[in-house]
Amino acid sequence: MTAELGELSSVESKRFAICPVKCPILKYKVKSLAGYFTVISASITAKDKFWFRGHAHVKWSLTPSALRYKHQSDRERALQLVSEFKRVAEIKLSRPPAVGEHLKWVQLAQHYGLPTRLLDWTESATIGLYFACLNESSDGIVFMLNPVDLNKMSYPQTPRVLDAGLDAPIIEKYLKLHGRRKKRGAKTVAVNPVWNSERLISQKGVFTLHGSRFDLDKDQAPSLVALPIMRESKAQLLMELERVGVDEMSIFPELEHSCHFLVRKEGLEPERR
Repeated sequence: MTAELGELSSVESKRFAICPVKCPILKYKVKSLAGYFTVISASITAKDKFWFRGHAHVKWSLTPSALRYKHQSDRERALQLVSEFKRVAEIKLSRPPAVGEHLKWVQLAQHYGLPTRLLDWTESATIGLYFACLNESSDGIVFMLNPVDLNKMSYPQTPRVLDAGLDAPIIEKYLKLHGRRKKRGAKTVAVNPVWNSERLISQKGVFTLHGSRFDLDKDQAPSLVALPIMRESKAQLLMELERVGVDEMSIFPELEHSCHFLVRKEGLEPERR
């Protein structure tokens, strides 16, 4: 072990036992960015493609927003909102997607906060860590996933990351699914996005598209592993990420995020009246 990397004690490990995602949890205690990269290098091979997703709270599951609702009727209503979104957004967007470009529409809906059956991931290990370090009062976690291995398990006919053009029929089939949970239903697949927003490009965003088995875990993705991010280390990690250019202004290109970052960087808090 290096000075930047320790091992979780039994007490510290119990803090992460509440994670609802069924997958191996690494026992490393990441104290710095150098330690983080040491774990990444030891956990994945250079030739394999890996995606990352950071959770600011260890209690969160790997379930897309539209499928988190307890009742099926609510899930159905959430999924149907994309149709309403199209009616509203088409007159407000300078270049709306074409009628048949369903993945583009769902991506846009996700971007603006509508619940969908897409779950955001990133190709960047540092961006995954950034999101895990938000909310310094709670323990976080970074998930790592090989998307090709996921699709080999979920959709053996297409053992690669799905493409919006080449694999449109498969993607369309998923986007038409209802909100009913099925233990033996369609499994989660990995999908490369259509680059239709600056934020998606900045965050090196990619997606898992969830079928009738809502929660992603090791049963669908044997490569899935989790790296604990202790709340005590978040401030240090965020500071080191900022030094290498990973911060709110670089990840969120919208001007309001740039302003928020600049104010926070100067240690200024808005005056309350």
